[in-house]
Amino acid sequence: MPNLSKQTAFANDVQVGLSSPNKWLSSKYFYDARGSQLFQDIMSMPEYYPTSCEKEILENKSGELLELLDFNEPFDIIEFGSGDGSKTIELLKTFYNHKRQFTYVPIDISADVLEDLKKNVHAHIPEITIEPLAGDYSEINKKKSARPALLLFLGGNIGNYSQADALELLQSFGQNMKRGDKIVVGMDLRKDPHVIKLAYDDPHGITREFNMNLLTRMNRELKTNFDLDDFGFYCHYDPVRGAVLSYIYSKKSQKIHSEILDCSFKFSENELIWTELSQKFNFDEIAELANAAGFKVLKNITDSQNYFTDSVWEK
Repeated sequence: MPNLSKQTAFANDVQVGLSSPNKWLSSKYFYDARGSQLFQDIMSMPEYYPTSCEKEILENKSGELLELLDFNEPFDIIEFGSGDGSKTIELLKTFYNHKRQFTYVPIDISADVLEDLKKNVHAHIPEITIEPLAGDYSEINKKKSARPALLLFLGGNIGNYSQADALELLQSFGQNMKRGDKIVVGMDLRKDPHVIKLAYDDPHGITREFNMNLLTRMNRELKTNFDLDDFGFYCHYDPVRGAVLSYIYSKKSQKIHSEILDCSFKFSENELIWTELSQKFNFDEIAELANAAGFKVLKNITDSQNYFTDSVWEK
């Protein structure tokens, strides 16, 4: 067994996940440079409604959010998992046009994506102050200041966490917030199960490629010998739990070796690797989660179809 303390977090989690009786890989590892680009492609698909629904909210209802802030001084807008900023631009434009003074702090795991974001935002709002941070959500620790803060956790990303992990993450955000600070949490709402299923099992094969990129990343970074033709992608939506579950599965019995980890992983035919949870919510569940994490819900701002909400909470 290699000394895992010397390995990267990615290597450690692969070691643990693929050695487990029920194999798993964390969805946070989707987002290398290629994965981030594939997710941009997913967000552009007509079937993937969360992006267009949230964009509608930010285009048409950012004024409602601004009224809820009640900030009378310069403040920070700190966004987790900002991507290319294409949706957030609408909110930033509204705030800027209302002469509000703020610093935009996008946080994303991909430095390349942050560079694209900076160019994109400056093309629309040249005068905006942007202080991007490359890394995970712990980067918020570097942005503690006396100014009020609006945190953005958009895109339905909270749904990728189990209930316990979501609560822990939101509580960690709260530890870095001051009383009266606000957070906007993008949350996908329960709806027609067929609509949800199609968004995560698209006919274009982009979601499949997004998942398979995990195997490509392991081949590159951990020197594994995955043959992508020997694996498939499957997902389903459980409307009782309100959960989309995504998997990679082995098409045959095989053994995969990693030179970096100096070990092998056995797969039986049709054995699954769980890659992603995408939880959907109703309004009672949103209120329960907010209260448990130490927030109060100020308002659930929804799109015209009530498919998605940007839920505004106060610390």
